[in-house]
Amino acid sequence: MVNNDIMKVMETIIRKIDKNNIDKNVIQEAGNILKKGGLVAFPTETVYGLGANALDEKAAQKTYAAKGRPSDNPLIVHIADYEDLRRIAVKIPPETDALAAHFWPGPLTMIFWKSEAVPCGTTGGLDTVAVRMPADPVALEVIRSAGGFVSAPSANTSGRPSPTAAEHVVNDLDGKIDMVIDGGDVEIGVESTILDMTVSPPMILRPGAVTAEMFEEVIGPVEIDRTILKAESGIRPKAPGMKYRHYAPKARLLIVEGDIREEILAIRQIAYAAHRRKRKVGIIATQETLPFYNYGTVKNVGTRENEKTIARNLYRVLREFDEEDVQVIYSESFAMQGIGKAIMNRLEKAAGHQLIPASEIVKLQKYRRIIFVSGTDSARGPIAAELLRNQELEQEYVIDSRGMVALFPEPVNQKAEAVMRSVKLTLENHVSQQFEGEDLSEDTLVLTLEEAQKWKIKAENENIQNIYTLNEFAGDPTEIPNPYGKSLAAYGECRELLEKMIAAVAEKLNSLAGGEEQWEKYM
Repeated sequence: MVNNDIMKVMETIIRKIDKNNIDKNVIQEAGNILKKGGLVAFPTETVYGLGANALDEKAAQKTYAAKGRPSDNPLIVHIADYEDLRRIAVKIPPETDALAAHFWPGPLTMIFWKSEAVPCGTTGGLDTVAVRMPADPVALEVIRSAGGFVSAPSANTSGRPSPTAAEHVVNDLDGKIDMVIDGGDVEIGVESTILDMTVSPPMILRPGAVTAEMFEEVIGPVEIDRTILKAESGIRPKAPGMKYRHYAPKARLLIVEGDIREEILAIRQIAYAAHRRKRKVGIIATQETLPFYNYGTVKNVGTRENEKTIARNLYRVLREFDEEDVQVIYSESFAMQGIGKAIMNRLEKAAGHQLIPASEIVKLQKYRRIIFVSGTDSARGPIAAELLRNQELEQEYVIDSRGMVALFPEPVNQKAEAVMRSVKLTLENHVSQQFEGEDLSEDTLVLTLEEAQKWKIKAENENIQNIYTLNEFAGDPTEIPNPYGKSLAAYGECRELLEKMIAAVAEKLNSLAGGEEQWEKYM
């Protein structure tokens, strides 16, 4: 049982520090707090850690209490000198020397059989101890100042996204811990790789910046634990984060998996469906995909050309969504190679392993793009497209217009703009474009304004399947007159007829969509 004094609110000291010019007074202050059994958050190269005296059972209790962390979730002991490993671990395998030489200091945690010096409170009741030597110079100085052995789980409320900046620590733990050392943003952004050295060959229990390929270059083959322990499991974890949902934002998080094109299409649709239900939506996108999303709060997590940027920004983005009170978050998936494996591990834990095949969503949409084709793309086509954009559609579509003869870009006909303004719509940003059949795919619906346009396109593009005249698709035999060269009244009559047909098109599209209830499970 935890003493109630552990939970009493305290004043948290915040100290800024320059990693290139470390203030020894701040380090000494932190060391004194830790020696007395207090809690100090400090930066590492991975995330901010919540430091405590690793050899003090009561300090471990304080750590669990401050974080709200289950007491069977072991803490990682941080050391600053390799020689100190032998005080806290026994039966150290020979491969350890080579691993330490290559990866310490650095983002690698190794699990060993523990010595009597390490209390069970620190190890979550296990006979093993997880040990790491961080690369951050501030972290190393803090560890040495505290006596050489500092347990340091991520400095956040348990289950929440890990802190990559001091402000994240303050948001979660202000008033619950003694001190925060603000050393700026971290370098890597995801927790260390965990390698179990008590088995042969060693086994990766948590992916991180140090990958299996990197281990194999040093010590030969390693295994990867593919077992997912559910929260209700009675098995105690050998490493932090194996058993419980972690890194999670307040909102429901869903990961959409597939090839990148399908992922984008799927996220566009479910974000649109959520938007229609007035849900506040967040989307985790990359620099490359950012422009493709139209609904929700879209955040750039980094670039796929350098997935280290994604790792660095992931937790920050999740925390920003919390601040903005989004209700559901949709995330793209990432390659299961290199640090991408660590990114996906954290995302899956944050999502509670809720992964959606993009193809599952995409196949629900018969059409995903609709193109209205007219003569010059200056009046009827743009009017029809804009009218459809303003219908209540159950699915999200890319709606465009094109011309059979639009050899150079032109603005919309002024009379067309005038009749649209009369119903509080506008075409002022429209620029005419030439129809190009080779750009179309099987999920594109082509609606021509005249019968002759339909047959000309069919004759010139054998692969186009979904092509109809607008009145044919709407189920209305009325021909749509071309108002070019006629009065403003003629343009108005044309718009009124198009309004009637577009309403019928919208109704038909919604009937093909299968009902709004099919999207509820993605909300």
